[in-house]
Amino acid sequence: MKVNGSKTKKLKPERDTVTDWSKLRRMRATRIRQGIAADPDANPTDDNFWKSAKVVMPTPKEIVTMRLDADLLRWFRQQRGYQTRINAILRAYMHAHEPL
Repeated sequence: MKVNGSKTKKLKPERDTVTDWSKLRRMRATRIRQGIAADPDANPTDDNFWKSAKVVMPTPKEIVTMRLDADLLRWFRQQRGYQTRINAILRAYMHAHEPL
């Protein structure tokens, strides 16, 4: 990939694995359930979880206009969900600088 005539490194996906959707569509439900059961990160939910679960709506975003350095914006735009990522970085900064 070239940006303004210079080569840039392609970014890795956030996770080490990428879902093979066509393979998943060909799998039987029993095989999918076995894979879920074997995944240490998969946490099944039960009726008790859903009894106390609450829907939390995200707060609406405000549209702003701000000036950013071109190279900074170009770097962020290479990533999927870059606006959400910028928002998360600014929030982390805000929390780090809150008065005690």
